[in-house]
Amino acid sequence: MAAGQVLIAPDKFKGSLSARAVADHVAAGMRSVRPELEIVTAPIADGGDGTVDVVVAAGFHLVTAQVSGPTGAALQSGFAVRDGCAVVELAAASGLALLPAGFDPLHATSRGTGELIAAALDHGCTEIVLGVGGSACTDGGAGLLQALGARLLDASGEQLPPGGAALASLDRVELTALDRRLASVRVTLASDVDNPLHGPAGAAQVYGPQKGASPADVALLEAALIRWADALDPAAAALAGAGAAGGVGFAALSVLHARRRPGIDVVLDLIGFDDLLDGAALVITGEGSLDEQTLHGKAPAGVAALAGRAGVPVLAVCGRLGLDRRRLAEAGILAAYALSDVEADPERCMLEAGALLERLGAIIAGAHLAQLPEA
Repeated sequence: MAAGQVLIAPDKFKGSLSARAVADHVAAGMRSVRPELEIVTAPIADGGDGTVDVVVAAGFHLVTAQVSGPTGAALQSGFAVRDGCAVVELAAASGLALLPAGFDPLHATSRGTGELIAAALDHGCTEIVLGVGGSACTDGGAGLLQALGARLLDASGEQLPPGGAALASLDRVELTALDRRLASVRVTLASDVDNPLHGPAGAAQVYGPQKGASPADVALLEAALIRWADALDPAAAALAGAGAAGGVGFAALSVLHARRRPGIDVVLDLIGFDDLLDGAALVITGEGSLDEQTLHGKAPAGVAALAGRAGVPVLAVCGRLGLDRRRLAEAGILAAYALSDVEADPERCMLEAGALLERLGAIIAGAHLAQLPEA
């Protein structure tokens, strides 16, 4: 990256714009004021939904695959590949957004995510990055493991049906038919969630209600996850991150022997963000809501941390700003510009986010770029 360039590296504005669209609109606004600017766009993600799109934009190759969705219905999905490394996004196979109608907390399955991993093995991949977030299921990763050859049996020796509720009838787990290729594959669990599998901070009690689980459903899922943990690996159930994605973290940590890393750190490594920073004069990051959650492992905080270590100033754009100047400064962000600064109507901020981001880009170019050399 040449000296004087601007690096635009935002996450998506959820429900409004992809990370790529956010970056492009900000760049267009900046060029409307400084057409000679050298701008590099690098959309980012934190390991959740949108991660595959981000790494494909950075040079990975998209491989399509037909897998089981969270209700078991077939859907077209895919994963990203480069140099033997596959990036698998749980949300692309087992995500809440894929449910055809409403929630299905007791029966939604992670099987499709396991099928994506199997497809990556078929593709010859020897490293798998499993990005989790936005899951529809609370099945402890049981479906994922079944897709890879595990057998989950009830007392009659019958295979369990999909979903977390079915684990209440689990009698034993057989891993003898587990895909042998997994033994030579390195798996990274890209997740910021540090919850255990079960208990007051576990997958069912904390995240179950967000997936439509009633109090009775939560109690059933909690008991089912305890039974699942006792049958498979009780110690791993207490590991930080075991409760990620309805317990998919537990399956990854216990059976796939995954290493857990913060999602944004993984993604920034995959896209070569350090190299993009080289010589940059300014970084612009952002996400839909810049708030206290941002400071706990979200994408803009990760970008600001790396840029700060490189001595590059950071600005942010967002739909809604919930941080004061002190908290922004603590995160390494000089200033933040919100859509609500230029449009008071929240509905219009959602519907017209692209045009409003271009206005913010123009404002940033006028306010912050006087020190950048002209081409």
